[in-house]
Amino acid sequence: MLDTLNFLAIQFVLLAVVTSVHTYLGLHVIRRGIVFSDLSLDQLAAFGVIAGIGLGIQGGTIASYIVSFIAVLFGSILLAYVKPKNSNISHEAIIGIIYCLALVASIMVADKISGGAAYVTQTLAGVMLWVNWPLVWITVFIYVLLSIFHYKYRAKFIQITENPGMLKDENNWDLLFFISLGIITVLIVPIAGVLLAYGFLMIPAAIASLFTKEWGRGLKIGWIVGFIASISGLLSSYFFHLPYGPTLVLALGLFFMMAIGLRLVIKKDS
Repeated sequence: MLDTLNFLAIQFVLLAVVTSVHTYLGLHVIRRGIVFSDLSLDQLAAFGVIAGIGLGIQGGTIASYIVSFIAVLFGSILLAYVKPKNSNISHEAIIGIIYCLALVASIMVADKISGGAAYVTQTLAGVMLWVNWPLVWITVFIYVLLSIFHYKYRAKFIQITENPGMLKDENNWDLLFFISLGIITVLIVPIAGVLLAYGFLMIPAAIASLFTKEWGRGLKIGWIVGFIASISGLLSSYFFHLPYGPTLVLALGLFFMMAIGLRLVIKKDS
């Protein structure tokens, strides 16, 4: 009984913290129209983990996180500074290419590692069932620091999102944005996997964006709905013995579909 309560408490805290920060960054990503930027960084983080294993570095260690961050930092620089001037090539195309290359590189490295296919699966689905309190508190600490950073410079980041091209040194601020996005990616991908990490960032923010353009209201909607959806997935996984990560993604997706239905009803009645 105590083990069950401890497990649920760990998951509640982790889901609350992850939902809070990811929703805010997700609103930026959606409003900038770069919806695959996080997915590309997630996959680069996964590549870093797999590459580290190929170098003899055990996953979950400080060295593994460093290798993963180096890969993500490289991607952040590309996302911030490689912006085609040619209108025939969008920024999203560059993002898609980065994701594709990161995925292919992950598969190629995994192919040379004993049990490599299992590592690829793990980076996709995550290992949230095995999270412990020390890892949760480290995650909380870093997420709080990132929250303080984004709150202090919120005017800069919001200006870039709402009025791109108007801020001096915009590319440098973009780099800081993608690095902060990359840091949470490095932390969350080894735990939640690529698919759930992307779901945490995009789905609560997408639900909020269906109903409001205001930042404050959007955050509240994303936080509340995202947390309720995540807890629903957690409890469904626990009581019905379903795979945890995929169940959370499915729960978030179902809430998104319900939000679309509700938005259509509201629009029809208005």
